[in-house]
Amino acid sequence: MLFFLFACSSKKNQFDAEGNFEADETIVSSELPGRLTQFAVNEGDTIAAGAVIGKIDALNISLQKEQVEASISALNQKTQDVMPQIKLLQDQLAVQQTQLQNLLHEQARIERLVKLDAATGKQLDDIKFQVDAQNKQMAVTRQQINVQENNTSTQNRSVLSEAAPLEKRAAQLNDEIQRSNITNPVKGTVITKYAEEGEVTAAGKALYKIADLSYITLRAYVTGDQLSVIKLGQSVKVFTDKGKDAYTEYAGTITWISDKAEFTPKTIQTKDERANLVYAVKIKVKNDGLLKIGMYGEIKFQ
Repeated sequence: MLFFLFACSSKKNQFDAEGNFEADETIVSSELPGRLTQFAVNEGDTIAAGAVIGKIDALNISLQKEQVEASISALNQKTQDVMPQIKLLQDQLAVQQTQLQNLLHEQARIERLVKLDAATGKQLDDIKFQVDAQNKQMAVTRQQINVQENNTSTQNRSVLSEAAPLEKRAAQLNDEIQRSNITNPVKGTVITKYAEEGEVTAAGKALYKIADLSYITLRAYVTGDQLSVIKLGQSVKVFTDKGKDAYTEYAGTITWISDKAEFTPKTIQTKDERANLVYAVKIKVKNDGLLKIGMYGEIKFQ
């Protein structure tokens, strides 16, 4: 009887800690509400990061984008072409310029006649009055050209200013169209599938769960006395059951040590059964395909 108890105690104490295997799981959700028109995902599939594995019906969003783009194109038709009015005023100004040249020529002729006493001063005053009137008329025409250009330019700027908000709206709708594609965020294996093709989903609703199982994490628990012999980056030996009294050995690396103590989980046994408080540690182990989430594992510190 004493030999049997000693053998059981020796077997239980040959490992320094134990725990369960887990993986960093990612739940992929829909970013838009709508019907799943495509959804090529099955449990057990290995999917690369960035792969498009599904699509949400985005026809309504596409129609909204086309409507906004049509509104942007229609803005050019709302603008006014100032050139016909300007051309008319410029032609009028050219005629006035010709008339002014004629008046100036007549004024010069009368000034010569006045010097020869062949014309009166009243004639000279009359022609000067006509020249001044013509200059004033030309100034009014130039002002009309400027006013017409400024008014039309202001009105066109007001119309075209609507383009920037519409372009932002079109970019927003284009972003929603892009997000209608369901893109896998991380490389891994599909663990659970929550939706089927053809179903109507909502924004934020989970579609599937994926995890990278090429490396798997053993979450084990150590006592306070064992903290002094472990550190981050330390290599440890990890063991899993391989039939009766047989184990498969793996190489592991400590990647995380909790800074807070917790009560020993009911499913976990520690090397020192008198310990009520333990510290969680995570050991990264390369998976050869035999390690599964939820399996028990034991570790031995090197």
